[in-house]
Amino acid sequence: MDYIRDYVMYASVFGMFSFSWFGWAQENPRASWRKYIGIASGIALLVCLYGVYLSVTNWHAPSALNDTAAFKSYLISVYAEFAIGGIGAIVLLRKKKQQFVAPWIAFIVGIHFIGLKSVFDDASLYLLAGLLVAVSVIALLTSRKLKVGYSAITGIGAGTVLFGFALLGLIRYWMV
Repeated sequence: MDYIRDYVMYASVFGMFSFSWFGWAQENPRASWRKYIGIASGIALLVCLYGVYLSVTNWHAPSALNDTAAFKSYLISVYAEFAIGGIGAIVLLRKKKQQFVAPWIAFIVGIHFIGLKSVFDDASLYLLAGLLVAVSVIALLTSRKLKVGYSAITGIGAGTVLFGFALLGLIRYWMV
């Protein structure tokens, strides 16, 4: 089944989080990267806003979340993600390892999409999960070598991946 509302919500939600990750990337990138990260952030915000418009105008279209069991599973997944991500971030901050918070959050966000695959009946969420986990690992392996903050690599990587999935949501919407 085509879940039209879910596709446009992908555009709005993934666009918003792409915008957020590109913002986090601004913490400590190379100076020459800043304008490109800013442009990417602005484009992600525009995609988000277009997704919001389409979400409002298609609010009564089919959604996987119309099923109350799917909606409960969704809420459990999101609450668990926030709790685990937050607890891990607090531990990292207390241990004076704040540079690892962005990769940690990207890792947890990635893992949470594994559970959402069955909620939305969308196998592409496995790919999203894998890509976000890969971004967190790549950030850990490359940031020091590139002499930039872990948040720069994590933010650029996660922002790009989520932007791609926001666009995928729009493409799926237009193809229905």
